[in-house]
Amino acid sequence: MQRRGLGSKSGVEVPAIGVGTWQTLERAAARGAAAVPDLAGAAIAADANLFDSSPMYGRAERLLGEALEGRRDQALVATKIWTPSAEEGRRQAERALGWFGGHVDLYQVHNLVAWREHLDLLERLRAEGRVTAIGVTHLSPRAFDELAQVMQDGRVQAIQVPYNALEREVERRILPLATDLGLGVVVMRPFAQGRLLRRQPD
Repeated sequence: MQRRGLGSKSGVEVPAIGVGTWQTLERAAARGAAAVPDLAGAAIAADANLFDSSPMYGRAERLLGEALEGRRDQALVATKIWTPSAEEGRRQAERALGWFGGHVDLYQVHNLVAWREHLDLLERLRAEGRVTAIGVTHLSPRAFDELAQVMQDGRVQAIQVPYNALEREVERRILPLATDLGLGVVVMRPFAQGRLLRRQPD
């Protein structure tokens, strides 16, 4: 599989396929203790090695960390801070770093919540070598003006936005701006949350 850089400024190399963990890992865990490691192993075997998570996804971060034990070097982990509280953001980061072997490849501020405060924290963690690249996310076109402002501030190396045949707003400004700035792009909802699939998986 051809490998592509996650933006020229990120320092992260990722393949063209990533794996989201929203609901997926908790549903797998309900089937038995081996289901989540088996799922992560199957994804890696299929040449996917970017795993995206968040503290808003229930137990997903912890389950992913457990599933990657013994093969953390085969996976790039992207996760997020999601809280208006700087103190809780620090706690979220310390928990995630503990689950992911002391390092997160792409740490993002989820939906731009308190992004100024959290970018200060993530920049410190990057200076300590505990984070490789910093990003921000948002799912709503209503926030794209603010997202563009953050992109132009020079503090982030990647963004995560929805992009699929039904959600193409990012084509107007966000994707061209990311290209101009050399920022990486992680696509969320590539199948429009199942609306583009003939049969949705369980």
